[in-house]
This record gives sequence, C-alpha cells and structure tokens, in this order.
Amino acid sequence: MSETPDALVDPAPAVAAAFVRDARDRGAFCTLLGRCHVAYDGRTRSSAGPADRLVALKPDRTLLVHAADGPTPQNRLSADAVDVAHEDGAVRLTATRESPDEELVVTFERVARASAMPVEKRDADVEVSGTEADLKERVLADPELVEAGFSALAAERDTPAGPVDVFGRDRSGRPVAVELKAVRAGPDAASQLARYVDALSRDLHADAEVRGILVAPSCTPRTRRVLARDGHEFVSLEP
Repeated sequence: MSETPDALVDPAPAVAAAFVRDARDRGAFCTLLGRCHVAYDGRTRSSAGPADRLVALKPDRTLLVHAADGPTPQNRLSADAVDVAHEDGAVRLTATRESPDEELVVTFERVARASAMPVEKRDADVEVSGTEADLKERVLADPELVEAGFSALAAERDTPAGPVDVFGRDRSGRPVAVELKAVRAGPDAASQLARYVDALSRDLHADAEVRGILVAPSCTPRTRRVLARDGHEFVSLEP
C-alpha cells in the first residue's frame, strides 16, 4: 500500500476529500487553498459566497477559514466532529459542535492545493521575553542607561494620572518621569507621559520642573513630534 502524500496540487474532489479525511484521522495539521463557500449557523447565522480562501483543520478539530486579507480568521469553530464528503464535484467540510449548537460548513468548488503535516502532540513551552517588566528591571538595575547621572528612586510611583513606570532625578536633581514601552512607541505613549509629567508637577512643590523621558526600542515619527512639542525626550533601549 502506498504512503499518503503530504501535498496535492489541483486534486480531484474525491482525492481531496480522501486526503483530508486521512489527515483528520491521523491527527495531522491540514490546510486547503481554493475557491469555496462558507456558511455558519449557531449563535448567529452567516454566509459568504465563493472566494479564494485558506482553510486549516487542526488536530484538535478546530476549523479555521481565512480570507485573502486580514490577520484573523473569517470563521472558526472548535468542533466536536468534522465530516468530510465530496458530491456534485465539490468537497464539503462540515464542522459541528453540540454545546453550544453550532455548525460551520465549507464547500470547495475547487481545491488548488492541499497539504498535511504530522505534529507533535505537546507544544514546546513558550518563553516570553522582552516585556515591559524586563525593560523596567533593566532600567532599575542600571539607571544610567536612561542618561548619565540619572538615579531611579521609585517604580510605579503613584500620581493622580496613574503610576509612573520609573520616577527618579537627573544629575542636577530635577525630577524625571520615565515612561517605558517594550515595543515601538506610538503617540499615545507620548501623551501618557505628558499626563504623568503634569500630574507630578502639581504633586511636587510649585517650582519643580519635571522632565519626561520616553524609553522604548523605537518610536514613530509622529511620536517624536509630540514629544518635541511637549518638551520631552526619547531614549532608545531594548528590554
């Protein structure tokens, strides 16, 4: 008996259906690219006419339907069962779930490509790094990464506008509010920093001149303009 191939190009409907059934039964990750209709019935009811879509069937019976654009699935269903059939020259995947009662039906007019890949049952542990907490830890351990002479006095320093990530003083003794972002900072981060600076200025003695520094790996050009307008600064630093 010959082995099932791991990919097909322009398969006949019967061949494509058998391919998907085999992938489902052996717990493989299966994808189908082609022209299909989509119909959902459950919490709501929806349908989408013929279009080129990417459909993925996961080993846990999750069925995902991706349109040609956009990062999120057009439809998805974590199913109890997925039936695969071919009739009238079409390949039909019917995913059903009992609680709540839902059904997602994908009908392919044509399957351009099909692929299947066996997967390990257990995912590798995910290690998250480069977070805002990592960046804060780095700044607190070595405050002069922000600027020479900077000393960190407190983390999450309370203000009427919310907690400042790092509060400290520069080499001249001026109070400094440091706003941290682990990813590219946008204008909202600059606006948030401005609120903290204003709150600290009111919170401290009247003649305090509070500086604001936004620390992030990078920032957008618009963010730099907002910082310049408000008289605040930017420091590039990776978590």
